Amino acid sequence: MVKKERLCRNNLMNGDFTKEDTWRIFRIMGEFVDGFETLSKVGPAVSIFGSSRLKPSDPYYKHTENIAYLLAKAGYAIITGGGPGIMEAANKGAQSAGGNSIGLNIQLPTEQEPNEYIDTLIEFHYFFCRKVMFVKYAKAFVIMPGGYGTMDELFESLNLIQTCRIDRFPVVLFGKAYWNGLIEWMKDSVLGRSCISPEDLDIFSVVDKPEEVVKIVKKFYSKK
Repeated sequence: MVKKERLCRNNLMNGDFTKEDTWRIFRIMGEFVDGFETLSKVGPAVSIFGSSRLKPSDPYYKHTENIAYLLAKAGYAIITGGGPGIMEAANKGAQSAGGNSIGLNIQLPTEQEPNEYIDTLIEFHYFFCRKVMFVKYAKAFVIMPGGYGTMDELFESLNLIQTCRIDRFPVVLFGKAYWNGLIEWMKDSVLGRSCISPEDLDIFSVVDKPEEVVKIVKKFYSKK
């Protein structure tokens, strides 16, 4: 724990563009410009999120690869966080289908290395710049099992849709066994305390089959 705290502290101290906050604006602008210029050309895309810790032997890795393959065959570019685990599986599936495999890599204290299945790579220092790209250029979010980072992307998308800050798009959680506990808590505690409205639970879907993910995305846009 001490070692991790030291890494985080060093990252905050050494990762600054300069020591003056105002100068960081130029780096932030650069990340936005680079992201906008690159991703504006990719066409319809789906962002896939999930744990960097799941290995190729994990069933969810295999499911992710299949989901990305099917979405790429349906004409969607695949956007991931660019790292290992679920991100690697999604990029691998997209690439094997001949689709555009995109990785938005983040600079971390432990140095996340981009996976080998990325065709278009963009590097980010700031999480918030990277998160804008995931949302702005996605026609759907696919949320695979994951940790804090995955939950962050999930709840940000739900909040943005709930508050009408972005147009509604499919948010699909994959793996009922993994997500059911969280969903029951949202129903019992969050909705139960009237912290959300009943219709807010309709913003997302939960499925167990890769084909269901593609079906939801296609059905949503067939109505447009």
